[in-house]
Amino acid sequence: MSESESRPVSGGPPEGAERTGPRRALVAVYATFALAATARAAVQLGTQFDRAPLAYLLSAFSGLVYIAATVGLVSHRPWSRPLAWAACSVELAGVLVVGVLSILDAEAFPRDTVWSKFGSGYVFIPLILPIVGLYYLHRTRPAAAVPA
Repeated sequence: MSESESRPVSGGPPEGAERTGPRRALVAVYATFALAATARAAVQLGTQFDRAPLAYLLSAFSGLVYIAATVGLVSHRPWSRPLAWAACSVELAGVLVVGVLSILDAEAFPRDTVWSKFGSGYVFIPLILPIVGLYYLHRTRPAAAVPA
């Protein structure tokens, strides 16, 4: 195998990072939240949509964000890291905005979403997860190319 064949595709994590425990744990948590949030939202949208449409649509949106983050962290395509950065950033903004709104205007959120009250129903993992994801992406960013 040549040296160029052993390197990850441009945009992927540094060599060896794909085998690290922290990355695997991060992907596992994101995949679990992707499945849980999406499945929960599908059931709620299909059976109780009229009770809390905003909350259930936000849960579905959060599920899509978790799916995007999972794909971005798992893949080594040129678009994967930008996707992971975007998903983690949107997730953090969503948790903060929905967290504040769900406390200030509880009537708008008669049912909790994954991000309600900063993810308190999920032991605040939805608040911590994007911070950990962004930190991981920052720490594993590819080194800048040095001009020859």
